[in-house]
Amino acid sequence: MTRAFVIVLDSLGIGGAPDAARFGDVGADTLGHLAEQVARLGLGSAAEIATGRMPRGFGEPGPGAGFWAAAAEASRGKDTPTGHWEIAGCPVQFDWGYFPPDFPSFPAELVDALVRDGDLPGILGNCAASGTTIIDQLGAEHIATGKPIFYTSADSVLQIAAHESHFGLDRLLALCERARVLCDPYNIGRVIARPFLGAPGHFKRTANRHDYAVPPPAETMLDRLQAAGRPVTSLGKIGDIFAHRATGTIVKGESNEVLMAKTLDLVGSAPDGGFGFINLVDFDTLYGHRRDPEGYAAALVAFDAWLPVLEAALDPGDLVILTADHGCDPTWPGTDHTRECVPVVGFGPGVSGGDRGLRASFADIGETVLAHLGLPPIGTGRAIG
Repeated sequence: MTRAFVIVLDSLGIGGAPDAARFGDVGADTLGHLAEQVARLGLGSAAEIATGRMPRGFGEPGPGAGFWAAAAEASRGKDTPTGHWEIAGCPVQFDWGYFPPDFPSFPAELVDALVRDGDLPGILGNCAASGTTIIDQLGAEHIATGKPIFYTSADSVLQIAAHESHFGLDRLLALCERARVLCDPYNIGRVIARPFLGAPGHFKRTANRHDYAVPPPAETMLDRLQAAGRPVTSLGKIGDIFAHRATGTIVKGESNEVLMAKTLDLVGSAPDGGFGFINLVDFDTLYGHRRDPEGYAAALVAFDAWLPVLEAALDPGDLVILTADHGCDPTWPGTDHTRECVPVVGFGPGVSGGDRGLRASFADIGETVLAHLGLPPIGTGRAIG
């Protein structure tokens, strides 16, 4: 049996991006600043490739660790779709459009159109902000006025937050669908629906988040798998990131814990030749953006403890690749992503290779998956042998 699974530890950068200075991120090192204990399978060695030093608490990989490498991002951005598309063999060689951080972030004609089309009394926010912070600040006013909360970030994104009960989830999703169309002329990568529940002082975002992304600009490994008739399963927000193009069966989950359990279900049921693409988003949304290193470290410990369960469930011929889509150093100033290399750690029964150095693109991951599954390369990267 030959199957492949890519698990994206969303935002687990390992420092050392060659062009970090261009993004103001020299010294950002998500894993290095979190390392408090020994992790397995070569994460520490991958980080050493990127930074020249072994993160504190990490040792050499144990027997049967497979291969490890660091990958630099060839694309121009450090956002979620860009990172995932490049992992799938489609580097982004154009510049996204961005909304400015200061009030008002959004063009008046865009806001006016959404107010009209959404039958809104107006909007709140209209600036760059942390999602949890702006909901705490404006949630009560939102409930009182019916005005949704609009905000952006350093990513190419428009985010709209609204209370599921007072505003309505379906209404929020319809508003975001309209915003997706209206944002296209501005070359914006994503519109994100950010529903929440609760009362003032106790608001909590729900698992009904929905990302409205533009599709990748060129072929990805998912397109190639679909064309070959291979079964694909996408866990977490993978479907949204690829605008549901060639993402196969979509499986959602509200937390890392739930998605890890569903990953085990997938490993137990995926047919020969199948592929699973998994995104574990808690690292980014709950801990990276919120600058919570203690929570991030605890989530990594939980993931590390789960890995032996995953390994035991694998069949001969299986390949698992652990990686990330960007950094989000919880010790770094601000709340945005950080430009870092990412780990590329491959393992499974019979997988070997050891140190595979610094890769020039995340696209090497997609090429490795295609090679493992016996499909021709896209040509944007080099398979790891």
